[in-house]
Amino acid sequence: MDQPLLTRDRTPLPTHVDGLRAHVGEDGVAVLEFARPHRRNAVTLAIWQALPDVLARIAGQPGVRVLLVTGADGTFSAGADIDELAGVYGDPDSADGYHAVNVAAEEALAAFPHPTIAVVHGACVGGGCQLAVACDLRFVADDARMGITPAKLGVVYPAVPTLRLARLVGPSRAKYLLFSGELVQGPRTAVIGLADRVLPADQLDENALAFARLLTRRSPQTIGAVKAALAVPPEQAAQALAPWERRSREASDVHEGLAAFLEGRPPRF
Repeated sequence: MDQPLLTRDRTPLPTHVDGLRAHVGEDGVAVLEFARPHRRNAVTLAIWQALPDVLARIAGQPGVRVLLVTGADGTFSAGADIDELAGVYGDPDSADGYHAVNVAAEEALAAFPHPTIAVVHGACVGGGCQLAVACDLRFVADDARMGITPAKLGVVYPAVPTLRLARLVGPSRAKYLLFSGELVQGPRTAVIGLADRVLPADQLDENALAFARLLTRRSPQTIGAVKAALAVPPEQAAQALAPWERRSREASDVHEGLAAFLEGRPPRF
């Protein structure tokens, strides 16, 4: 069987946890893959705990410029492992600790220093959707299903992902998703604001990879500044941008970009 396109010709990076795979490529694109297909790639506590360290190690790999986040065998992730969650909620302190780990993993993904793109096939539900929302962008298959389902379980969704979802889709649509727990299918994920691009399932990986490779040819200085400005409340954006603006006056990106434009060649950032 052919290896899936997103992980083909990439070097595995050890994650030291079952169900989570990482790959890096010479094209500057890294791939983080949830890989528990027998459980629809449900995320275990061990995976939540490992994510910050794994993301840090991916970011530290020389040449990495973009991260694709996806799931094995045609499913992004069905969310938290429900069997495990039932045990977690046997004790209030255990539940508190679980959600703290959950939020720390989400925050580590949101803070990844390079562009992150969720490549969503199949089910992207609950904690899986939480992680997709924490990515910078979401490329979604036209037959995928996305939703956040704590209302079906009686779980109180933490403040960090609640506010992140509301910033992405707006307060009213966040309420719709969180109140109902309904799954949004196909093109409607774009209408509601969950998806940036919706593509036929058999074209999704090709298009996501092509876009990731495009981003590797753009200025990391510009991209880093955008991420910094949009990661903070609006009143803090100027302060967050200040070091990036100073760097742009002193570093070579602008000189290279202008020279490349005038010489009619691609820039080499």
